[in-house]
Amino acid sequence: MYNTPRAELQPLLDVMARLRSPEGCPWDRQQTHASLKRYLLEETYELLDAIDAGDDRALVEELGDVLLQVVFHAQIAFEEGRFSMDDVVRGLVHKLIRRHPHVFGDASANDAAAVARQWEEIKRREKAEQGSIPAGTGSILDSVSRHLPALMEAERVQARAAEVGFQWDNVEGAWEKVAEELAEVRAAGAGGSPDRFEEEWGDLLFALVNVARYAGIDPEQALRRASGKFRRRFRHIETRARELGKRLEDMTLAEMDALWEEAKR
Repeated sequence: MYNTPRAELQPLLDVMARLRSPEGCPWDRQQTHASLKRYLLEETYELLDAIDAGDDRALVEELGDVLLQVVFHAQIAFEEGRFSMDDVVRGLVHKLIRRHPHVFGDASANDAAAVARQWEEIKRREKAEQGSIPAGTGSILDSVSRHLPALMEAERVQARAAEVGFQWDNVEGAWEKVAEELAEVRAAGAGGSPDRFEEEWGDLLFALVNVARYAGIDPEQALRRASGKFRRRFRHIETRARELGKRLEDMTLAEMDALWEEAKR
C-alpha cells in the first residue's frame, strides 16, 4: 500500500534479551529505567550532532544508539511484566493514526500550523479521557514536559499560551518586555542579592525566547549555532597563538581579541 522499506526488529530484541539474561552482560543486567536516563540524553545529543554535521554514516549509527535505548527500556519492562516492545510499537501506530485524522479520517488541515493545533487538541482530549487531566481542570501547559532543555521549555510554554491569545499583537510588545527585563537585570546586578540577579536574568532570557518565537526562530538551535561559532573562532585564536609561538595564558586580552577579529574576517 505504501512504499516502506522493511526493517527486521526481532534480531535486536533477541540480542537485548540475551544481554539482560543471567548468561549475559553484568552491566546490562543491572541497568534500570532511572539509570538509563543519562544515556538517552547523551545519545539524543549525539544524534543532533550527526544531523548538524550532515554525516549519513554517523546519522545511521546515532539513530541506532537511540533505538537501542528504546529497546533497552522495553526489555526491562517486559521482564517486570509491565509491557513489551510490541506494546510500544502498537501504541505508536495507533497514536499516529488517531492524531492524523486529516490523513486517516475525515478531518481537514490545510497547513502545518493547523496540523499542530489539531495535534495539541487531540492530546488534551486524550488526557481528559484517560483521567490524567480531569475535564475542566489542569492547565494547557501540562502537556509541556518539565524535562525539556530550558530554552525549548520556555518556547513551548509561550507557544501554548499564545494558542489561547495570551500574547502581544506583534513582536514590538515582546521587544519592550526585553528592554524592561534588561533594566531589571542591571538594577539587580548593581546591588541586589545573587538570587534576585538570577531571577531577573532568567526573566530576561525568557523574554528573549519570546522574541525568537515571534520571529519563527528555534532558540535552542540559535544558541547551539552561537556556541559553534564561538568554538570555531576560539580555535582560530589557539591555532594562531601556536603559530606565533605564544601561550594563551601569556597573551593579553587585546592580543587575543585581535585574533578574534581576524577569525571573524
